[in-house]
Amino acid sequence: MPITNQQVAGHTFLRQMYEDPYFPDPVVDRGAAILLRLCERIEADQPSDLKSLYALTHAATEEFNLLDAEFDAAGSGIETAAREWIGEEFRFVASAYGFTDADGEELIAGRDW
Repeated sequence: MPITNQQVAGHTFLRQMYEDPYFPDPVVDRGAAILLRLCERIEADQPSDLKSLYALTHAATEEFNLLDAEFDAAGSGIETAAREWIGEEFRFVASAYGFTDADGEELIAGRDW
C-alpha cells in the first residue's frame, strides 16, 4: 500500500543510522521498513484516538525488540543514540498523522532497547 501522507512519503526514516557506519545498512533497512509498515497500518486503520495509535506503535516497538538481536548479530546494537533516533521517528510518525499530543515514551512502551 503506497503511503499517501506527503510528510511521510518525503521522509527518510533512520537517516542518522544510515549515516553512521556502526549500523549496518541491511539491518537499518529492516528498521525503516518497520516504520513504513507502521505508517501503512495507521493509514489503513485510521486510529481515532491515542489508545488506538498506541496499539499500533506498540506492535511496531515489538518488531524493533526483535530487530535488536539482528543488530547484535551484526556487531552493532540499539544503543543510546539509536534509541533516541528511533524514538524521534515514532514521534515524527505520530505528529505526521495528527497525534501531536502523543506521549513519546508511551509510543515506544514495551521497548527493551
